[in-house]
Amino acid sequence: MPRWLRDNALTVAMLGAFLVFLVLQSVFGWQTHNEELTEFGVAPLSWPAYLTSGHFAEAVFENWESEFLQMGGYVLLTAHLVQRGSAESKPVEQTDRPEDDERRATPQSPWPVRVGGLPLVVYRNSLSIALLLIFLGSFVGHLLGGTAAYNQEQALQSGAPPIGVWDFLGTSDFWFQSMQNWQSEFLAVGALIVLSIVLRQHASPESKPVTVAHASTGA
Repeated sequence: MPRWLRDNALTVAMLGAFLVFLVLQSVFGWQTHNEELTEFGVAPLSWPAYLTSGHFAEAVFENWESEFLQMGGYVLLTAHLVQRGSAESKPVEQTDRPEDDERRATPQSPWPVRVGGLPLVVYRNSLSIALLLIFLGSFVGHLLGGTAAYNQEQALQSGAPPIGVWDFLGTSDFWFQSMQNWQSEFLAVGALIVLSIVLRQHASPESKPVTVAHASTGA
């Protein structure tokens, strides 16, 4: 295996799977949407046209929204909350790690650490900030795509006039879509936190070592 691929294999595998499943979602979503259009006597869309439709945008961003909310929230919560015995928790009495202290900066430390001030404040929280900004972008994408999809559905079913983005934001349909994904994401993370207390996966950084006691907290 080439060294670059070996050193980045986890990222390549995850992004490769993402692209494969995104393409498959678009194909099956395109077929499903065209079946719905045909039922109402509307001409089917081409695949490129479907990729710009509200139906596709809503489905994609609705899921991205929940994923990045979960990850951003998880990063923030694990900075302040603990679960004794879990591999997903920092040690019970730990606040910042010694390496989080900017006074221990070295010439190899990232430049915001060496500069200090506002750049350091932002950098100390940059992972959760980035994840939550992606969540907000996905939330907006879901809202815009959902509005277009809702208006098309209403026009096909009852000929109702289109509604605006703010009107769709106030519908139970929008929040139903969001909550059904948000609850499942936090359930999955909660299950990982609790199960990692007593269960193991050898060689995985998401698990405690096989021989470590259940009461041991952290990796």
